[in-house]
Amino acid sequence: MSLKPLSDSERTQAREKATAARAVRAELKVKLKTGETTVSEVVNGMSKDEAVSRLKVLDLLKALPGVGEVRAAGIMNDVGIAATRRVRGLGVHQRQALIEHLAKQDPTP
Repeated sequence: MSLKPLSDSERTQAREKATAARAVRAELKVKLKTGETTVSEVVNGMSKDEAVSRLKVLDLLKALPGVGEVRAAGIMNDVGIAATRRVRGLGVHQRQALIEHLAKQDPTP
């Protein structure tokens, strides 16, 4: 499938939209790292924001303090979430299982 060529103004708008989305996701990761927000809040409420909904669950978990690549992959494997899944793609049961799993295990070392 070929995409239609974009005009310069359309390309500029797309670039600005992408930059804004990256900024929103970066801010969310900082809030997760500092404890201002929780994974539960993100997957249950904040995922209505398009930029947040496109965040990969793996990146969301890696933003938690004490959770790196290996631990995040282990959590996703335990819960049954694919490594490529994004926040908006989580089903009700996956959201609940992820929240319960994180509540049982304190991710900080």
